[in-house]
Amino acid sequence: MICAAFTMEDSDGFDFAKREVLIRSIGHELLLQSGDSTSRVLPVKKIAANEYQISFENELTFQPKLLMNTTRRLLSKDPLARDYVVNVLNCDDSSIAYGYAVSKNKKDDVVTCIGRRQPKACYIINIKFKPTGTTTAKNGYLLGSLSFLAFAGFIFLRSAKPRKTLPDGQHTNMFTWGSVLFDAKNRKLIINGETIDLTGTEARVLLIFALSPNVTIERSRLQKEIWEDEGVIVGRSLDMFISKLRKKLEVNPNIKIVVIRGKGYKLEITPVQAITN
Repeated sequence: MICAAFTMEDSDGFDFAKREVLIRSIGHELLLQSGDSTSRVLPVKKIAANEYQISFENELTFQPKLLMNTTRRLLSKDPLARDYVVNVLNCDDSSIAYGYAVSKNKKDDVVTCIGRRQPKACYIINIKFKPTGTTTAKNGYLLGSLSFLAFAGFIFLRSAKPRKTLPDGQHTNMFTWGSVLFDAKNRKLIINGETIDLTGTEARVLLIFALSPNVTIERSRLQKEIWEDEGVIVGRSLDMFISKLRKKLEVNPNIKIVVIRGKGYKLEITPVQAITN
């Protein structure tokens, strides 16, 4: 899909370059119709995303009907030129000497009087095209394909890479702290005979503390070990899970998770009675 989007971009670039050649051809034919075969059409100016100007080295005259027929004939070769407005401006004050609108839907054509030949003067031909939506569609297509690929990649990695739920070799560990039993494998806390269920993340956080009781664990280590495989680390998420674990452990005052300011957290057990089986 990304290749297709960039192919569209290359194609559009070619079409716009072709458009500038066609616009310059309009200027050349207009000079010939004026009886001038020697003076130059000055470089075409792109003054906006879909707006161009043709200017001339010398003064000229033009017949509106011939100008309209010429632009229609040449711009019919531009696949992106469905609707456009042509204004002939006076160089001195940029006033409009003549103008008309052309549409692939003929009923939308707007044509002023086409019978009078205009006096010889300095003119600028301004051609403004109606946006076709091609660029918007192309950008949306590209962004949409990137979003899809990112989502597909995320799903693939989630399925291809086993999630690190508990450290290797610790799947059957049970930790006992006095009247508190922590069953890491089944994600349960048993306090005074009452079973409290833990979420997967809560169990992983508590297991890190259980493996190092009364030792300060840095915030960065907790975040890395818990959320690294998920690709996104959110600092406030850690605080939320610590808060939930504190609430579940608060029934036993001898076991609590304390904040070590500026460093991290510590599972404080008083007295230390940690036994692993």
